[in-house]
Amino acid sequence: MSAARRRWGWLLAAVAVLAVVTVAVPALRVTLLRAAGWALVVDEPLAPADIVVIAVDADGAGVLEAADLVHGGIAPAVAVFEDPPDAVDREFLRRGVPYEDQSARSMRQLRSLNVTAVEQIPAAVTGSESEGGALAAWCDRRHFRTIVLVTTPDHSRRLHRLLRRAMRGRPTRVIVRATRYAAFQPEAWWTTRVGVRTEIVELQKLLLDVIRHPLS
Repeated sequence: MSAARRRWGWLLAAVAVLAVVTVAVPALRVTLLRAAGWALVVDEPLAPADIVVIAVDADGAGVLEAADLVHGGIAPAVAVFEDPPDAVDREFLRRGVPYEDQSARSMRQLRSLNVTAVEQIPAAVTGSESEGGALAAWCDRRHFRTIVLVTTPDHSRRLHRLLRRAMRGRPTRVIVRATRYAAFQPEAWWTTRVGVRTEIVELQKLLLDVIRHPLS
């Protein structure tokens, strides 16, 4: 084979490799982005439970999921965390503006969705760490065997880790359920600005939790 033909052969081979890489990289990129999204998510298999608990930050998406679980026969009741008014809320109350906290709003929404057995967990939480501790103490007092905790997908893995630490040695089993109604979509989070911001913030928090508690 002449030198010219060899050069053309190498050139065609390089073009072919470049074409393959050009086609493959977008697919690889999407695969990696999806993996990053699902890294935040835990959605455990459901089982009959004593009660469904809505996590503090689950909001309306958590209410909808909890109502579906009750109507689906998973549990007979739903609990929400207490949400006492902060300084801004108290100022609205002082000015005579009606105040409805997240807890009251969730309970009203649940009853509107025909969930009649609704109760409030008497513990004000300030973050995920205190949420785990409050939930563990409440389950001890109520002697629950199994509960389903509904949270958002982006928060579910980190909360699962926190709860595993908080519930260690206790008889209550906690099933973490990622609500299907949340805005965060692990399959396509990078397509919206809100999704990108949520992924970055929650991934940082998850990595920090892994560094601080590598054995959780």
